Amino acid sequence: MQNKLQYISQGNTSVEQLKNIQHALENGCKWIQLRWKNVSEKEFMPVAMRVKELCKRHGATFIINDYVEWAKTIDADGIHLGLDDTRIAEARKILGEHKIIGGTANTFQDVLQRIDEQCDYIGLGPFRFTSTKDNLSPVLGLEGYTSISKQLQVAEKQAKIYAIGGIRSEDIPFILETGVYGIAVSGLLTHTNIQVKDLLPQ
Repeated sequence: MQNKLQYISQGNTSVEQLKNIQHALENGCKWIQLRWKNVSEKEFMPVAMRVKELCKRHGATFIINDYVEWAKTIDADGIHLGLDDTRIAEARKILGEHKIIGGTANTFQDVLQRIDEQCDYIGLGPFRFTSTKDNLSPVLGLEGYTSISKQLQVAEKQAKIYAIGGIRSEDIPFILETGVYGIAVSGLLTHTNIQVKDLLPQ
């Protein structure tokens, strides 16, 4: 079963990335997505190797954002792809059937596309405005997640959907009530000492 809380890393440098990921792991996170855009393979790979070691030590799943070939080289647990990134079918050919492949969605139609592409999970958002992502799509709010969950029921479709985007700790119980599977956070774990066990219902 996939963990219900994902941490999406922040940091402009290797030092910041590693510090923030270790912080999230020490606070109980069992799912790390290494998101570090616009860097070279030479910069990225040593950090990814270190994150892989840290995740193994903490019993956490290790996902890489965007870089499919690098994920294969480093033997990460999987990959997360945006709507404009590598196609899911191509990533599956590169990584194999046993790796986790997640995909971004912003609308109900995107969710249907990701289901058809056989993503293992879908990151659906944003919940509210967030400064961690450029070219942000329209925010969904609780109403958006509720609406998409209902549309999936009518269409008799199922998917593991993670809410993402500017989520605060007080939002989580209400978001989970909309029918999503889990939560993906970034700043919430980066900038606080909150424990993962205190974020999700036991």
